[in-house]
Amino acid sequence: MRLLFVALLLVPGTLPAQRDSAALLERARRLHREVPMIDTHNDLPTMIHSEAGGDRAKGNPDGPIPSLDTDLPRLRAGLVGGQFWAAYVPSAFIEKGAARFALEEIDIIKRFVARSPMLQWATTADDIVRAHRAGRIASLIGIEGGHAIENSLGTLRMFHELGVRYMTLTHSGTTPWADAATDAPKHGGLSSFGEDVVREMNRLGMMVDISHVSDATMVDALRVSTAPVIFSHSSARALASHARNVPDSILAMIPKNGGIVMVNIFPGFINQTAADQTAKVLDKMKEFDAQYPGNPEAASKAWGDWFKTQTMEPGTLNQVADHVEHIRKVAGVDHVGIGADFGSLTVHPAGLEDVSRYPYLTAELLRRGWSDEDVKKFLGQNMLRVMRAVEQTAARSRQ
Repeated sequence: MRLLFVALLLVPGTLPAQRDSAALLERARRLHREVPMIDTHNDLPTMIHSEAGGDRAKGNPDGPIPSLDTDLPRLRAGLVGGQFWAAYVPSAFIEKGAARFALEEIDIIKRFVARSPMLQWATTADDIVRAHRAGRIASLIGIEGGHAIENSLGTLRMFHELGVRYMTLTHSGTTPWADAATDAPKHGGLSSFGEDVVREMNRLGMMVDISHVSDATMVDALRVSTAPVIFSHSSARALASHARNVPDSILAMIPKNGGIVMVNIFPGFINQTAADQTAKVLDKMKEFDAQYPGNPEAASKAWGDWFKTQTMEPGTLNQVADHVEHIRKVAGVDHVGIGADFGSLTVHPAGLEDVSRYPYLTAELLRRGWSDEDVKKFLGQNMLRVMRAVEQTAARSRQ
């Protein structure tokens, strides 16, 4: 032990660096306890749906799930205060069955939230704050894929009644009313019905999520929406050139709208090598759709099985922090947060291997000179502000 201590002393700066890292991590954890850290996208419900057939006995998040990067014990270890669970609908269901698929995922979410003593149901910003004070993880729902409403504003309203508080306007495929980032455009952005969807979401108090949409759809949504919009899980295109990421021209428009960009940690969106490797991954969905006509379940499973075989450069926690800092630089510190996309990831940035690692990202921002107040904005205060503005917009529409 003495020899080890002497050896460490001979490495310049080793012990001070270790002490500094430990101090930053403890400071990060303190900030997580002071404000609810809110992540806006986790795909655990999809994994329970697809891997366990919705059977909680096979995929019970209250206990360890070693095959995945998310379970509730690790969420608590990561000091998460609020989690939006994604009710993801594969684009294979654009033509039929999308609403049913979304309802099945909402059912899974509601059942595991009701069962778990670690979770607390939430639909408002104040609900998140109350859950955090009670030592629970506030649990909310976002639908990933606007085809879930099956071109019906009535269906959209019923999803809101069930507690859905954001909807991603598209997934990988262009819908009958909105162009996607990774599909051929048909509308030049939003169709007239797509604009109606955005207006109705504003009226209801449902956040308009423009991750996955084309640049033209981003512009249209920002033009039409009277409430702040969100990117629930997107990163900066300037650092990783992928159509799913947000270009600087759009980032510069976000402050006027009051919206927010929640940084995604998927390697294909944070480092250019992985972005190149995964550039056509979402296009592959269409090949499986054609291979299994009229059978969206089979097409979705085939794509998922194929995707597991793909390799990509994992990237690093530092690269994720680079995206956070870039968005802060272009859009401002009031317009950035985290929507990691944990739950279904099979490759992770080094240092962000699972949901328990969030405080390490926070510590990295502190190491880069972020103040405690700015870190608190990133962790959750920015998202709480956006949610309250969306809630206020809806309240005004009812007057």
